[in-house]
Amino acid sequence: MLRYIALIISIVLQLVAVVVALRLTKVTKYKISWILISAGFVFMAFRYLIDLFQYMNRPRLEELVVLNDWISVLISIFIASGVIIIPEIFNYMRRAEYARKIAEKNVLNAIIETEERERKRFAKDLHDGLGPLLSTVKMSVSALMKTEKDEKNLEIIKNTDHVINEAIKSIKEISNNLSPHVLTNFGLASAVKNFTDKINETKVVEINVDSTIYKQRFPTNIEVVLYRTICELVNNSLQHGNAKNIRINLTSTDSILDLIYEDNGKGFDVSKVLQENTSGTGLRNMISRIESVNGTYKFESKSKIGFKATFSIHIGRKHDKT
Repeated sequence: MLRYIALIISIVLQLVAVVVALRLTKVTKYKISWILISAGFVFMAFRYLIDLFQYMNRPRLEELVVLNDWISVLISIFIASGVIIIPEIFNYMRRAEYARKIAEKNVLNAIIETEERERKRFAKDLHDGLGPLLSTVKMSVSALMKTEKDEKNLEIIKNTDHVINEAIKSIKEISNNLSPHVLTNFGLASAVKNFTDKINETKVVEINVDSTIYKQRFPTNIEVVLYRTICELVNNSLQHGNAKNIRINLTSTDSILDLIYEDNGKGFDVSKVLQENTSGTGLRNMISRIESVNGTYKFESKSKIGFKATFSIHIGRKHDKT
C-alpha cells in the first residue's frame, strides 16, 4: 500500500515537472538542450506509469521490465545530453541581457539627443524670434523718450524701457540655459565655469571649480550629460541642501573623465532617497544618464555632513581642443 501511495505521488510530481518543463521550452526559445531535458522528464513520467501498471497487475510482465530498462537508458541519454549542452541556454540569456542593456542605452541616448536638439531649437527661436522684436520695441521706446517733454509720460517711458531691457536679458539667460553656447563652442570646463560664475554673483553660495580639462574636448553626448548633471547637482544643493560652499573638480586621464562634486549642505540618506518615488527621481535620472555614456557613479552623504558625488566616464583617448 505504501509503495502504491509513493508511486501515485511520484507520478503526480513528475507530471507537474513535465508541464513546467514544456512551458519553459518556449521561454528558452526551443533550445535543443532544454528539449532533451524535457523529453527526459516525459519518459520519467511514462516509466512511473509502467511501474504503477506492473504493481496493479501481477505477476510482472518480462516485456514491461525490459521496456522499463530501455526507457531508463533513454532518460539517461536525454538528460545527460541536455546537461552537457545546456550552457547554450545561459549563453543565450547573457546575450539577451546584453542586447537589452544596449537597447536601453540606445533609447536613452536617443532621448537625450532629441531633448538637446529641441532645447537648441527652442533657444534659437527665442533668441532669433522674440529677441529682435523686443529690440525693435526698445528702439521705438528710446526714440519716444527723446521726443517726450512731459515729466510723467517720460517716467512711464523710462520704466517701460527698463522692463524691456530686463525682458531682453531674461530671454538671453533662458536661451543660454536651454542650450549654452559656451558648451558648444568652448567645451565642458568653460561651460561649467561660466555657469558657476553667474551663480557666484548672487553671493548666495560660493562655488569653486578646479579643472585640468579647459583645453580638452570630449564627445558631445558626454559633455552634455556631465553639464546637465552638474547643473542639477548645484540646483539640488541650493534648493534642498542649503549649501553655502560647493566644490567641483573635473580631471581626465588617458581614458577616464572624472567629476567630483562636494557640498557642505545638510546631507541626506542616499539609499532612502533612491527608494522614494518622488524625491529620488532626480538622482535616478542622473544615474541613467551617466550609465548611458558608460559611466560609473558613487554617492556619499549623511545627515548634517554634506553630499559628495563621484562620476567616472570611459572616454578612450584624450581629445585636444581645436
